[in-house]
Amino acid sequence: MARSGNGNGKSETVTVQGWTTLQAYTVACVCLLLGGAIGYLLRGSEPAAVVPVQAAQGQSNVGPAQIPGFGSVPGGGSSPELVDKAAQPMLEALKKNPRDADTLVKVGNLYYDAQLYTRAIEYYQQVLKITPANVDVRTDMGTALFYLGDADRALAEFEKSLSYQPNHPNTLFNAGIVKWQGKKDAKGAIAAWERLLQTSPGYPERQKVEDLLNRAKEHTKG
Repeated sequence: MARSGNGNGKSETVTVQGWTTLQAYTVACVCLLLGGAIGYLLRGSEPAAVVPVQAAQGQSNVGPAQIPGFGSVPGGGSSPELVDKAAQPMLEALKKNPRDADTLVKVGNLYYDAQLYTRAIEYYQQVLKITPANVDVRTDMGTALFYLGDADRALAEFEKSLSYQPNHPNTLFNAGIVKWQGKKDAKGAIAAWERLLQTSPGYPERQKVEDLLNRAKEHTKG
């Protein structure tokens, strides 16, 4: 699953003493084994490069935090203290302007990319109080919730995102992954991905969607 970036279709990079927290590819992805499918959750605004992570073996109904290899996602294992240090200038700016949505997004993204999802959600929630129709941030928050093992709340956020933009491509992509891998709802995943392909025929990750779609259809036959 990849994050949306800053809500404006751009990814942010924060460097602390030469250490880059948000890598150029800015991706947080996880591989799950469910009916032979490998899921990649995308950021809200645009597809990002996928970095494979060791798939869970012989597990079902597990949250990403319990999946072997999850710690090898870029940013995994980052020291909370180091991330807090990187966020400090932005947090100081927010003391002067607590409703600065752009800065709130950047702080949320910083914690997201360090896999500090609970902290990321706190800032995404503040953003959405100011700009509830920000589908990129809402998709990212849903993704973070799924990484914390809460598929139901993740899907609820994806539904809200789709209420603002009914055919938002990466929301539909992620919704399919969570429905299949988080809820074992292959039919729901198929519906989301077919809708994505119908409404966004030029989707850059089309081949990936088609592959997952075929796997989900095979799963329903079993």
